[in-house]
Amino acid sequence: MRIIVQKFGGTSLQSEEARNAAAERVIEAVREGYKVVAVVSAMGRSGDPYATDTLMELVGGIQSTVTKQDQDLLLSCGETISSVVFSGLLQSKGLRSMAMNGAQAGFRTTEQYGDAKILDMKTDGVKAALAERDVVVVTGFQGETVKGTIATLGRGGSDTSATALGASLQAEVIDIFTDVAGVMTADPRIVPDARTLSSVTYNEISNLAHQGAKVIHPRAVEVAMQAEVPIRIRSLFDDGRGTLVSSTTAAGLGRDLEERPVTGIAHVSGLAQVNVDLTGLETAKTTAAVFQGMADAGISVDFITIQPDFVQFTVPNHLIQTAESVLTNIGIDVTFLEGCTKVSAVGAGMTGVPGITASIVQALADENISILQSADSHTTIWVLVKETEMKKAVNALHRAFLIEEEGE
Repeated sequence: MRIIVQKFGGTSLQSEEARNAAAERVIEAVREGYKVVAVVSAMGRSGDPYATDTLMELVGGIQSTVTKQDQDLLLSCGETISSVVFSGLLQSKGLRSMAMNGAQAGFRTTEQYGDAKILDMKTDGVKAALAERDVVVVTGFQGETVKGTIATLGRGGSDTSATALGASLQAEVIDIFTDVAGVMTADPRIVPDARTLSSVTYNEISNLAHQGAKVIHPRAVEVAMQAEVPIRIRSLFDDGRGTLVSSTTAAGLGRDLEERPVTGIAHVSGLAQVNVDLTGLETAKTTAAVFQGMADAGISVDFITIQPDFVQFTVPNHLIQTAESVLTNIGIDVTFLEGCTKVSAVGAGMTGVPGITASIVQALADENISILQSADSHTTIWVLVKETEMKKAVNALHRAFLIEEEGE
């Protein structure tokens, strides 16, 4: 069998018009000779009757006293409804279709309710169903624990469901349908000149996703990368090719990487820079106490700089009071700079290429933007700037690296 996995998010199933457009994508694939596994999210967004956030509000939202296990049982209903509705629509259009929940489709997960990890995929049932049908519609976001209870995969879980099925079924490709034309060089709401990329590597899209681009969940990319199954990020409402995500060679980027050292600019706002002065303190012991205190409080820190005289890192703005309380209680003086944004330049081609940092610093200096902190890896360079200067910073870096037409 030639198998294709197609993932449809909540907005792709929100209205009758959207569901019909999604059905046409399935019909197109069947006409091309594919057996289709359609992975669906709950329909709509917060406020819509069956959306995940709406269901959660029924039991008190984030302040709920309902156990995590029971919450997962409730939240799984959104995708279950979506799968049956969409499968019924496909049947009305003449396709042989059936719906399956996560357990029936073979997802075996940990008992980490609300953020479960996939332990194993047992997809014989999906393969048997595809042998007799055109389409199997599978609930995203959920699986079954070894105890037979339902567990959800956390935010981005439907993306991960799609790539896990694609890997297990050895699909030819995984299509992620969204409301954008593909992966953009930057957020088009911030950068008017942002354009759609025809191809990116797994590492590039994973880094872009980690740094703020919300087109696909990074965990999903990692699953597809391990199995070397290509992903296409496509628009539901136009016939463009979208963005192909694959290995460097398969994406045709091998010889172009030097010409395209930066693939995209991403950003994460709503951060506070934490500054710990180590002057006069026992550096190693104090530094260890700082990060142990953050870990004990359940605060994930980012953008870490450790020097003999000071420690810097970032936390979300809403965790400032918690972080301050923790550090004050262990006798550490700390200052915060609220309203910061992390801006990232991502590109597989920057490794070993001189001048990338120089270009970033110059582009920001030309706009009189101060760099509050910086860091780098093989494929990403990060700078921390004031949130009030975020838009200027993102546009400045986009002009410096990505203003010319792709391929030139």
